[in-house]
Amino acid sequence: MSVHSSERRQLICHPDTPARAVRSIAVEVDLSFDGGFALRFIVDGEIGAIVLPQGEGELVIADSGTDGLWQGTCFEAFLTEEGQPDYTEFNYAPDGRWACYQFDDYRSLLSSDDLAPWKMEVERAPGRYAMRIEPGIFPDTGSKLALSAVIEEVDGAKSYWALRHPPGKPDFHHPDCFALTLEARGRA
Repeated sequence: MSVHSSERRQLICHPDTPARAVRSIAVEVDLSFDGGFALRFIVDGEIGAIVLPQGEGELVIADSGTDGLWQGTCFEAFLTEEGQPDYTEFNYAPDGRWACYQFDDYRSLLSSDDLAPWKMEVERAPGRYAMRIEPGIFPDTGSKLALSAVIEEVDGAKSYWALRHPPGKPDFHHPDCFALTLEARGRA
């Protein structure tokens, strides 16, 4: 799968973690030469049954990264260069908290970074919740992207969503998850 400028992709719920409150999750990926890439995660379902803060509009972005966001509702992106083992993980919580990690190989953490997103916005409507993130990253042509989400329901149940799941338990770091190739022009 390749993304050239703007496309919408559906995430798949991991079969071992069925969702009760969520019908679907889509991600709109927008690429531009000037602005890098932007992601808009769109959750359809019983929004009141999902652990989410109230309100909508532009979020106040946390001053520094926060570990452990994947333990609750969290939207994630993983970025790597084609054919390279190293990658960057971005985590975004619906309350403005974020995290960024650099790995030199599969789950081999090098460091956490202070790459705060430029902007995070939330939209809420009956049956729909959307979060738009502009990380301010300019991927090169041929970069690979993995997109995923952890959804926590108010009763504590969690479902794990990704473009593609490898065999076994949910594992967003697995190379099989890097299912999108970004075809935008490289930054000059």
